[in-house]
Amino acid sequence: MGLGWDGELIRLVPLDFERHFENCYRWINDEEVNRWLCAGDFPMTRLGEREWFEKAQQPSDSTVHFAIETLDGKHVGQSGIHQINFRHGTALTGSFIGDPDERGKGYGTDAAKVRAWYAFHILGLRMLYSEYFAGNDLSRRMQEKTGYREYGVRPKAIWKQGEYRDLVLTYFSREDWKASQ
Repeated sequence: MGLGWDGELIRLVPLDFERHFENCYRWINDEEVNRWLCAGDFPMTRLGEREWFEKAQQPSDSTVHFAIETLDGKHVGQSGIHQINFRHGTALTGSFIGDPDERGKGYGTDAAKVRAWYAFHILGLRMLYSEYFAGNDLSRRMQEKTGYREYGVRPKAIWKQGEYRDLVLTYFSREDWKASQ
């Protein structure tokens, strides 16, 4: 294993400015990418993205940021574990595949599986939560294949590109993860 944590198709690696910044800057300003993200409604300047990126590279007790790379080193997306609460053993997770040519190839699912392993095995968490916009079939399928279960919908929770959108709420427990191993 090289730097990071390997799956079958991808490797989750720490963010690296020289290897990942330009893609992140381009993706956050790409309407097709951010139409499914809660971020990206305001144009992100190079300086703003640099500030976010520099902060994301710093150690944190509540957030882990990963770049998603193919096993041959191509940067295809981002993944994260956010709002980590060690007292309760919970966190909020999310990923996206920024490169449109790489969507639908299983990279997101593999990244979510590796991220879950990291959250449960390394961090010792007991429950991961996530959410996706209703209608985002790629995210829905990725979460189902990983083992996330739907537990509710927040109706018209987020204003995004001209309409209020429903958020589908999901969870993945340590017990379900262990059973899938």
